[in-house]
Amino acid sequence: MTQQYKIDEVSQIKERLENAKSIILLDYKGINIEEVDQLRNRMRDAKVDYFVSKNSFIKIALNDLGITILDPYLKGPTAVAATRADEVAPARELAGFIKEVMANKDFPAFKIGLVEGEIMDPDQLKQLAKLPSKDVLIAQILAGFNSPITGFVGALQGIIRKFFYAIDEIAKQKQENN
Repeated sequence: MTQQYKIDEVSQIKERLENAKSIILLDYKGINIEEVDQLRNRMRDAKVDYFVSKNSFIKIALNDLGITILDPYLKGPTAVAATRADEVAPARELAGFIKEVMANKDFPAFKIGLVEGEIMDPDQLKQLAKLPSKDVLIAQILAGFNSPITGFVGALQGIIRKFFYAIDEIAKQKQENN
């Protein structure tokens, strides 16, 4: 019975981590139950799967997925934040939580991250957290592309408008002369 529980737990973790664009390991010591609930809700709202399990279960699940590079960081209290959507979301949400809820304390803290197959240390994850979401970045890029076009169209409209005003004035002058 106990063995089956362990197998089921590892299987669940493996399912949660499979096809994740981002997997971040967190040191969650120093955080109380109320704060954990706030963090879980925040992560859930950002479509981030946040959970705590035994390091050995996490290690087995990751190894089954072919991820062994995180093994040395599976020591001490470890929480996992993973997402299949916005790869920046786990880092951004944890950084926001620390800033807003934990009054700039150093916990919970990043241990290590695997983002799009690249290992990121805690400093890199903090920098990543400062980036806006992928959708916002795409919108900013498109706005940048669109800006010169919008200005060009506005200038053309101004020229056309002046042309029609000039024609209208010429027509008015001809009517006055007749």
